[in-house]
Amino acid sequence: MQHRSKWAAALAAAALGVFAAASTTPAAAQQPAAKPLKIAVYGGNGAIGSRIVKEALARGHTVTVVDRNTNPVTGPHAARASVIKGDALDPKDVAKNSAGQDAVVSSVVVRPAPTPDFALSVVKSMVEGLRSQSGDDKTRLLVVGGASSLYNAQGQRLIDTFPAGMLANAQGEVKSAVDALDWLKTVKDVPWTFFSPAMSIAPGTRTGKFRIGTDQVVVDAQGRSAISMEDYAVAMLD
Repeated sequence: MQHRSKWAAALAAAALGVFAAASTTPAAAQQPAAKPLKIAVYGGNGAIGSRIVKEALARGHTVTVVDRNTNPVTGPHAARASVIKGDALDPKDVAKNSAGQDAVVSSVVVRPAPTPDFALSVVKSMVEGLRSQSGDDKTRLLVVGGASSLYNAQGQRLIDTFPAGMLANAQGEVKSAVDALDWLKTVKDVPWTFFSPAMSIAPGTRTGKFRIGTDQVVVDAQGRSAISMEDYAVAMLD
């Protein structure tokens, strides 16, 4: 987890990994947050974003989903959720929808990415929008990152181990996400967190069992690096 904020010193980029990738052990019910927050989630109707929204609501937070897909939030806590149409690539939109929020999450994932620099463009837009807020106390930005920026046990960045042909077909998602993190490291005036998942992330079970690392891939005893989207959401909200 790459993290820069008024609450914590700068850390290196973080990976998440479950203790057992296939675990079905049910987690305890979410406990109400000690301090309920207001959170805006760009891409909150997407695969990962919707799980972040669900986890946040279950903990007692108030959530604004900002998405081009304005399907309503459902479930027992839907009364604390609102859905508005928005565009993460428009800094003015980001500024407007982050006003009064304690945190804004960027969970904007489009596959295939529409442009080679898509992930970087989203992050730059989010930061520009937050920079426009008055005063020094900017809304905290949390970015759903990728594993490609992490390092393996040999000290190689994962993106540098991929076949050239793979990157040619995933510039806007893989390479651009790494560029987004590298660019974020230059940002000093907006508090941010870049949260990398394990090498494999997919819909699954909320077990509440995972580990948090720094800039290296986290693996289990069998050498697997995997986490469910549900547990990723738990870790981010934690």
